[in-house]
Amino acid sequence: MNKEDLRIIFMGTPDFAVESLKALVENNYNVVGVITAPDKPAGRGYKLQPSAVKEYALSKGLHILQPSNLKNEVFLNELKRLEADIQVVVAFRMLPETVWSMPPRGTFNLHASLLPQYRGAAPINWAIINGEKETGVTTFFLKHEIDTGEIIFQEKITIENNDNVETVHNKLMALGAQLVLKTIDAVIDDSIQSQPQNLFFDNEKELKSAPKIFKETCEIDWNKPIQEIHNFVRGLSPYPAAWTELEINGEKLNFKIFETKTVHKSHRLKLGELFTDNKTTLQIAAQDGLIDILDIQLSGKKRMKIKDFLNGFSFNS
Repeated sequence: MNKEDLRIIFMGTPDFAVESLKALVENNYNVVGVITAPDKPAGRGYKLQPSAVKEYALSKGLHILQPSNLKNEVFLNELKRLEADIQVVVAFRMLPETVWSMPPRGTFNLHASLLPQYRGAAPINWAIINGEKETGVTTFFLKHEIDTGEIIFQEKITIENNDNVETVHNKLMALGAQLVLKTIDAVIDDSIQSQPQNLFFDNEKELKSAPKIFKETCEIDWNKPIQEIHNFVRGLSPYPAAWTELEINGEKLNFKIFETKTVHKSHRLKLGELFTDNKTTLQIAAQDGLIDILDIQLSGKKRMKIKDFLNGFSFNS
């Protein structure tokens, strides 16, 4: 089979998915349809905004479907009429079996972790929060239980000590696009030999999960060691961002913290207590040292580098 003959439906919504769709389109694969989320109100005027995938698909004149209900008969009939051989899913929502089982070559998903580790909604965040030294991307065939289908291919990257969600996201986005092409090529060559995920672990207790992150999940615990706090901050930066409440000049204020540095230094400060020179340094005491704050945002204000922040905000340490 030639790549022009393989009819592909692509499903995705955010920027992470655009890179994979772009790789397929620009390498002349036959994308016969794009499924993405309905437009959503955003901004001050709450005007309807298309997803990043829709914007790209429109620019290339691709056929677009935006179902609010994936079990809707009208949508299912439209999907059938596209006569896809295979479906590719990147950063989309959970599919019902009637959708993922429709094409004869199946449906595969690109997941931003080395499955079976970090199944769930926030794999990049949790890999960094947990201090992993490597992560990667996985393509796998969909089945009933989320993120548990047979693994097709994987690629790894190193997580550097100062990587955050944004930098790892961008690395995996590019790597994932190439893995999607590799997977499609294997489908065309009929050379896929997928493997059950239970071959990748001995005990389910070894597996780490990646549940959805909520605001409550993002509060910094200053009782923890400084490396864990540093990992926590970068694992939530730039979004949704780690936050803390600090008492400054007798007033409790909320801050988001985007970048930190660990300072291995003995101190006599209480956990969570501040030290600052009101010029270039703001540090917070933790269990085994200090956390040097490099990038901060006071609630209701702009995000700022710490030197700029201290230039307009003075307080007693």
